[in-house]
Amino acid sequence: MEEKSNKFLMYKDKPLVRCGNTIYYGDMNDDYVVMLQVMSTDKHNDIDISGRVLIQLLSTDPDKRPKERIVKKSEKVGLYNAMDIGAIWLQRALNEEKK
Repeated sequence: MEEKSNKFLMYKDKPLVRCGNTIYYGDMNDDYVVMLQVMSTDKHNDIDISGRVLIQLLSTDPDKRPKERIVKKSEKVGLYNAMDIGAIWLQRALNEEKK
């Protein structure tokens, strides 16, 4: 019997999980994750390209209320720009935690 593996798409050694227009970047077992929410899309040769993307650095602390979990928030144009800043925020937050 073949065993199923729970492999995620990885970016810079962190998992990416997509649900609709929302992408979570990071390990939920860490203290922080990044949420990317595609707010608008543009058509280019019959392909949807992300436009405005909301980026939020979130604490994974279950004892905090949802609004208290938001550490940083920004909006960028394009998924690449949003992933770039989100990866930097996540790396810095996780490095600060280790100090």
